[in-house]
Amino acid sequence: MGNRKKIGLITGITGMDGSHLADLLLEKGYEVHGIIRRCSTFNTDRIDHIFDKLQLHYGDLTDPLVISNLISEIQPDEVYNLAAQSHVKVSFEIPYYTAQVDGLGTLAILEAVKNHCPKARIYQASTSELYGGMDYNMPATGYTEESVMHPRSPYGCAKMYGLWITKNYRESYGMHISNGILFNHEGERRGETFVTRKVTKALGVIKNYLDHGATDFPTLKLGNLYSKRDWGYAKDFVYGMWLMLQQDKPDDYVLATNETHSIKDFVNLAALECGMELKWQGSGKDEKAYFDGMVIVEIDERYYRPAEVDVLLGDYTKAKEKLGWEPKTKFNELVKIMIKHDIKNQQTP
Repeated sequence: MGNRKKIGLITGITGMDGSHLADLLLEKGYEVHGIIRRCSTFNTDRIDHIFDKLQLHYGDLTDPLVISNLISEIQPDEVYNLAAQSHVKVSFEIPYYTAQVDGLGTLAILEAVKNHCPKARIYQASTSELYGGMDYNMPATGYTEESVMHPRSPYGCAKMYGLWITKNYRESYGMHISNGILFNHEGERRGETFVTRKVTKALGVIKNYLDHGATDFPTLKLGNLYSKRDWGYAKDFVYGMWLMLQQDKPDDYVLATNETHSIKDFVNLAALECGMELKWQGSGKDEKAYFDGMVIVEIDERYYRPAEVDVLLGDYTKAKEKLGWEPKTKFNELVKIMIKHDIKNQQTP
């Protein structure tokens, strides 16, 4: 390779993980390419700060011809397949599209690399939603790479296909492909429809209203407060993605924090960062959180899922031992990073 820059290709580069990964690859001296979908409005805000350093290409994982042509043209050394329909609740509403992007889209990447640059290394974004959070199969220390999988959403099922077709191509063709089975990872760049960012953005707005003496403001509406997740920081996790492709041999790795917290825990901590100690009253769909007698949080049944994943906990022992990776950002720090960002970026009511 000589002094030639490594070429990295990121699908989903405009997303949270993609933008953090683009930052990392640029820092490491890569030539960075990204695939973006055509949109009538600008959707590059997460990469605007590095826009002039990237080479962007229009494409979509539902279009195998374009994917094949791009990979043939770019000849990447490393491909990070992060593009997905990744919203679990939405996957119940658009299951066919979710399967196309998350399942067959992965196949399109694998075929294109096999045919045009078989020496390229591939990272496939897998997910903790594969496990399903069923009490009967979760080890006390958390899920590992070998744990039983039982996906409980169209998103999880599509990603299961992505996981196994990736394993199949690795074993059949000797390709360097690694699956990152990532537990929930969040951050200030998280999309606003995901529950963690929805919480911090809404509480940032409420704090701003209260700071200006307003008493009439939109409440935060949530679904199941008692789902538990293993939440880490996206910047820590994309470093783990990169580490996987630097190994001599491909493999599959769980990235997690080995801690689990409920959505209610997240809300309480974020509210404290806003100077609000919430008081909870009621139960079930009638449960509400109050501050100074004002309703801050209430339940909306529209946000319940048809099949709920109750608890997810990951065991990242293998990643620590083989990659030297471990999460640097604790749960409390993650919440602070997100809420401080959203308080700072709220407009005056």
